[in-house]
Amino acid sequence: MPPARPPEPTTTERSDAADGIDRCGFLLAFTDQRMTDGWLYGWGLGSVAFGGASLVVPLYVVDLGGGPFVLGVLAAVAAAVGVPGALWFGRVADRTGRRRDLVLAALAASAAAIAAIPLTDGVGAVIAANAVVWFAFAAATPVLTLLAVAGVPESAWSERIADLNRFQGIGWALGLLLGTVWTVGGTRLVPPATATRTLFVPLALAAAGSCVVVVRALPADPVGADGAAAIPSGSRVRRAIRRADRFAVRGATLPGALTRTDFRGLHPRRFAARFTPALAAYFAAALLFLSGSAAFFAPLPAFLTEVGFGSGGTFALYLTNSAAAAVAFGTVGRLSADRNVVRLQVGGLVARGVLLPVVAVVGAALGASALGFAAVGAAFAAVGLTWAVIAVTAGTVVTRLSPPAIRGEALGVYAALGAFAGGIGSVVGGWLAADSYGLAFAVAGALVLAGAAVGLAVGRRVDGDAPRAAG
Repeated sequence: MPPARPPEPTTTERSDAADGIDRCGFLLAFTDQRMTDGWLYGWGLGSVAFGGASLVVPLYVVDLGGGPFVLGVLAAVAAAVGVPGALWFGRVADRTGRRRDLVLAALAASAAAIAAIPLTDGVGAVIAANAVVWFAFAAATPVLTLLAVAGVPESAWSERIADLNRFQGIGWALGLLLGTVWTVGGTRLVPPATATRTLFVPLALAAAGSCVVVVRALPADPVGADGAAAIPSGSRVRRAIRRADRFAVRGATLPGALTRTDFRGLHPRRFAARFTPALAAYFAAALLFLSGSAAFFAPLPAFLTEVGFGSGGTFALYLTNSAAAAVAFGTVGRLSADRNVVRLQVGGLVARGVLLPVVAVVGAALGASALGFAAVGAAFAAVGLTWAVIAVTAGTVVTRLSPPAIRGEALGVYAALGAFAGGIGSVVGGWLAADSYGLAFAVAGALVLAGAAVGLAVGRRVDGDAPRAAG
């Protein structure tokens, strides 16, 4: 006799089985997504190294005897290598499709450079190694953006880029926190200069650890159906960056650092042909207020060291500045969507222009006393809040002033302008501070206020075009 057929499952049993399959599928998809996104933790770990290096290198230069002008050169060189790094790596990534290898090369170069800095007492060698660190940072950033959106539906690109920004911002803040704890605790065991010098060890290990995590978790380079490298369109990526950056956490204490952007497909001649007077005026305003910010931050580590804050106090102040900016980004993003965006930005610029020289006055008057640290810390937090206002609203202003055909390219040009302004402002600030910190910070504030005045002059055009641009 043929074997008896098993009984047909009931409707309830079939439904339970389907639900089980659905749950298993969801869990597998979720697990696969977590495994795929593991490389984000690697980039966050690398950002710990970049965040700590952004301050420990200037402090180390001060320990080597470098004055404010040398710090200006250090910051200017770091800003100058950003755009070439992003352009070159972006083009190589497009041409070869080997994005994974390029990211690993950049992280490995940064780890080697950070490890090499404390092994030399030559200021020139430190400036060169620091340039390698920030070349690698600028080079890896756009390539990682492409990897974040590769193989993902375009509707999810902004969310993916926001995740990338979040990991980078958290890692940067943790790097400053590590520097604060290391230098404050280290001075109880070793001389302050030794505590600063040994901080390079955990930072180099963080950069090396990021290489290990990325090489294990970063997926293979995506390819299309024809076997060629799958390369998302530059214009579409820039649109996704623009949407994601409203709530991005940007480095508040390194204004010359290149912001996340995609330089592929930029056409200078086409951009120049559609360049409007209003956009040119706003770029002039941005050149002023970004130069002023760089003129303030470039010689700042030397000033804080001279008035007695030391490495630990300086790290704590920078952490306060970055944390205040990070907390405010989301709120500013929402305000910029509902309010007069130019007035919001001008308000932030005016406050920043006034606060920059206040830091010099309060720091010089009160020094590193408890009252002095509290007062300077409050000023630093306020400066961080103003950076959140400026960074978020700038993208909206540029977008509204730009003709639709060059809107994405305008944001790329703004990013390049920021790096250029960071270089110019750093040299000017360092040069003036070599004679007088008060003069340097006063000029920095005046440049920011001048930028506010020019920005206000084009404000009517921006807010008058807001409904059209939003569409």
